[in-house]
Amino acid sequence: MTTPHVIASSSVHHGSQSGTSNGVVGTHFRVGKKIGEGSFGVVFEGTNMLNNQPVAIKFEPRKSEAPQLRDEYRSYRTLNGTPGVPQVHYFGQEGLHNVLVIDLLGPNLEDLFDMCGRKFSIKTVCMAAKQMVTRVQAIHEKSLIYRDIKPDNFLIGVPGSRNANTIHIIDFGMAKHYRDPKTKIHIPYRERKSLSGTARYMSINTHLGREQSRRDDLESLGHVFMYFLRGGLPWQGLRAATNKQKYEKIGEKKQSTHIDELCEGFPEEFAIYMNYVRKLGFEETPDYDFLRDLFSKVLKTLGEPEDGVFDWMLLNGGKGWEAGHVSSYECFLSEITLILNTPVAFGYSCTGTCKCCGTTHTSPRPRAPLTPPRWPSSLTTSLAGWHANTLLASRPRAYACPPQALAPCGGGPAARIPWQFTQRRQRAASPACKPARQPAANYPHGT
Repeated sequence: MTTPHVIASSSVHHGSQSGTSNGVVGTHFRVGKKIGEGSFGVVFEGTNMLNNQPVAIKFEPRKSEAPQLRDEYRSYRTLNGTPGVPQVHYFGQEGLHNVLVIDLLGPNLEDLFDMCGRKFSIKTVCMAAKQMVTRVQAIHEKSLIYRDIKPDNFLIGVPGSRNANTIHIIDFGMAKHYRDPKTKIHIPYRERKSLSGTARYMSINTHLGREQSRRDDLESLGHVFMYFLRGGLPWQGLRAATNKQKYEKIGEKKQSTHIDELCEGFPEEFAIYMNYVRKLGFEETPDYDFLRDLFSKVLKTLGEPEDGVFDWMLLNGGKGWEAGHVSSYECFLSEITLILNTPVAFGYSCTGTCKCCGTTHTSPRPRAPLTPPRWPSSLTTSLAGWHANTLLASRPRAYACPPQALAPCGGGPAARIPWQFTQRRQRAASPACKPARQPAANYPHGT
């Protein structure tokens, strides 16, 4: 889940160990609710107590098998002051964890893609593409390659601010130098390299075990652009006995999918982009202006103004994504808990007002009355999860909004529904209430 805030600039502190027993890191960053989790550790929303501004606080176990947070901190320092890159405010050790504090931004492009029905207009993709190419160019100019291009790592800013629709890039845990920052000498070409990145978007050369360079970041961007336009990529959904075989299948499908086929039905400039980046040499400097001009040309040909009005700004009757962004992982949990705590779970109705739309709803009955189950506490989660599953499967589509504000009307077993369950069932909520996405490991995922 992402939270729509961005923090103002402040001094960067590189701290030493400081206890978190009082919920504070780095002397003045208070830790709030958890907003994300992955193989790297956990991300919390926090507050800078000096100015009451929100921040994002990342925790990584110091004994992690592949620690990334210190390297990520160094990348943020290298990119300090770069437009579209959040500012880092603190890095240090807190007990058994490394901690990084950075700006807290708005939703990522994957979340916005969900809100927009999993299709972006050509106009939105072109405007976003120009910004994303610029972000990657800025990283390359600092002698870094990113190596994990995916929609989840591009975030917009806080609603109503001057950078509300500036696309930012975050999460530099996979970034590395492709050349010496002082001498500008490029790293040597190598093969038989281990895979790094997100399988869905990584370049063909990465699948083939070749050392990554600037061209690979740009090819991954091209895959993201086509994902946004098409609503999916030809190599999604492939099955195999092992993950290794699956990644091989994805790579083979990418190689066998002709660029004209990948870009069919869309302006030719997208195919030109893909052909250009795939033909770049290992050490070749990309022509970023040429790539941006391709997208400007598309907008001009379509007669679309480059006015910064993205699809997500037109949601909810033109009020924007934020007007309807009230659902989250916790919101859905509260819905299930409410259902299980009211007689509707056992064949009765319950009426109340929905917070997300202000409408009065009557909770529908399941198809058949259910008898309140009696189970030991150790089975609460699994049985309650099954019970909620049965209820949601039988709920009419017309019941659109999560009943967060229904009046209390009875008892029953409360339940902590597992994330795996809620992720499958969250889409029962209204179109305006999209599920918050839990960050996953950098790799392997996203297939």
